[in-house]
Amino acid sequence: MKQSRYIIGIDLGTTNCAVAYADTLEQEGKEPKIRLFRIPQVVALGAVEERELLPSFSYHPAEGELPEGSLNLPWQEDAGFVTGTFARDRGAEVPDRLISSSKSWLSYSGVDRTARVLPWAAPEEVPHISPIEASSRMLTHIRDAWNYSIAAENPDFFLESQEIFLTVPASFDATARELTVRAAEIAGLSRVTLLEEPQAAFYAWIESTHESWRKEVSAGDMILVCDIGGGTTDLSLIHVSESQGELVLERIAVGDHILLGGDNMDLTLAYAIRRRMAGEGTKLDNWQMRGLLHSARRAKEEIFQNPDCHSYPVTILGKGRRVIGGTISTELSRREIEDVLVNGFFPMCKEIGRPEERAKVGLKELGLPYASDPAVTKHMAWFLERHKNDVELAGATSKPTAILFNGGVMKAEPLKQRITEALESWIEDGKELRVLSSRSLDLAVAHGSVYYGFARRGRGIRIRSGTERSYYIGVETAMPSVPGMPTPIKALCVVPFGMEEGTKADLPDQEFGLVVGEPVSFRFLGSTSRHDDQIGDVIEDWEEENIEELVPLETALPAEEGQEGMPVRVRLHIKVTEIGTLELWCVSDEKRWKLEFNVREKR
Repeated sequence: MKQSRYIIGIDLGTTNCAVAYADTLEQEGKEPKIRLFRIPQVVALGAVEERELLPSFSYHPAEGELPEGSLNLPWQEDAGFVTGTFARDRGAEVPDRLISSSKSWLSYSGVDRTARVLPWAAPEEVPHISPIEASSRMLTHIRDAWNYSIAAENPDFFLESQEIFLTVPASFDATARELTVRAAEIAGLSRVTLLEEPQAAFYAWIESTHESWRKEVSAGDMILVCDIGGGTTDLSLIHVSESQGELVLERIAVGDHILLGGDNMDLTLAYAIRRRMAGEGTKLDNWQMRGLLHSARRAKEEIFQNPDCHSYPVTILGKGRRVIGGTISTELSRREIEDVLVNGFFPMCKEIGRPEERAKVGLKELGLPYASDPAVTKHMAWFLERHKNDVELAGATSKPTAILFNGGVMKAEPLKQRITEALESWIEDGKELRVLSSRSLDLAVAHGSVYYGFARRGRGIRIRSGTERSYYIGVETAMPSVPGMPTPIKALCVVPFGMEEGTKADLPDQEFGLVVGEPVSFRFLGSTSRHDDQIGDVIEDWEEENIEELVPLETALPAEEGQEGMPVRVRLHIKVTEIGTLELWCVSDEKRWKLEFNVREKR
């Protein structure tokens, strides 16, 4: 495929989106110059401005709620909804009509992510869309804004024609990655490559050093990338080694998908304000709490972004769902934020241990599966403990020697200081942890993904990586049926940890029986901690071996007439695509079947 004029990096964040780019013709023979694309968006009624970030919010106004034409964009008239800054701000006042955290919903297998479920728990009269459509809506806005601002009606410069690097959490499994690609395709973006966000942040650090990064790290270093954004805590370990006199970077471990980030902290702040106001004689109902949540987020961001801001006003609408009536005002102070967040989310803890699991309640509301233990430091300790063997096999020190922070939450200096303090308490001999500087915690991922695009063209340093976990397919054991007992399932390793994108592999010496012609379910499994398993390895008691079941693959494979329900002898062919998703082909002497992910999972 012909190389595109521009290399585009899109950070499709839980709270904010950012876009960076580089003109490849401009860079011939020079060090890549990466620019930020300032995204036009509605910021107030009738006002469109360019902003560094596009808030990841979508708002559906009620009929007649806003003046006609007040949400028009330069490239389209009022679409019946609005994304970005105005959506976020208006949604703080009318939360029932606001869609937020769509990226977290996109990764949650507990709902049908193609169904119209957002805004979650909103009244029926509010228009609902699917998590995939919500994510696609942000990408569509970015596409149209780019084509209006940069392409100047030249189709060769349209975003659809450019090479795009779209970032996802390192902990996204294969299904979540596939859904992200599908959201991009709905937005008309087909030339998309996925990149893990912690890696993108590290690429941004490399780019910002202007080749002096080799002086800041040395062989044997273990760098922890701590990426805490609006929806997730994303942890990765990058090992620095040496080969033929050159430093080599390799991503050797990633954390589990932890729904723990700014959203949890905003909710905690909202409850703290609610308790304080109740003590002062003002009680808020659950509907007002939803508005308070968004106001607390805004106050937190304003205080953290402005060192001279010591408090920020918080406004809550009066009783009722209509946008009329009085308001209730209070404020959130810097000291209150730091006390709640530092002690609640970043407590000092032991280096050995694991996050607490709360006792499960028989009935619970449906919603995102947030981490039951909010202590980020405990999740970090457990991550390092689980991957101790991987670190030792890589020949690195047992604890990180350096840390790179990323994500909007890490703008708060007290939070970074507490994480550093906790990590240093786990390091032997009291060695100081080096903190690598980030140019921008909001924009690093977008910048780094553009640098990665240049690296793929041979004009930059690449991190050795591959799949973020080992993958397995469930194989039914050949044994007689036993009444009241399901047939045991073995876990067959089809993709080992770290298998590189674009890699193909076969299991030539193993044959299986593939049922065709009727609906069947393929058990799909994964592990982030089993790094020694190889393709073809079979694990019998997998439920006790740090292997967890992921989303099942459900499909009805075509069959010749008369073969319906009959097993066909097949061999397996595996491919990890360039976008990091998996293809599993079942090959007989006469035919090939491709197993597709069925994202319409049972609730």
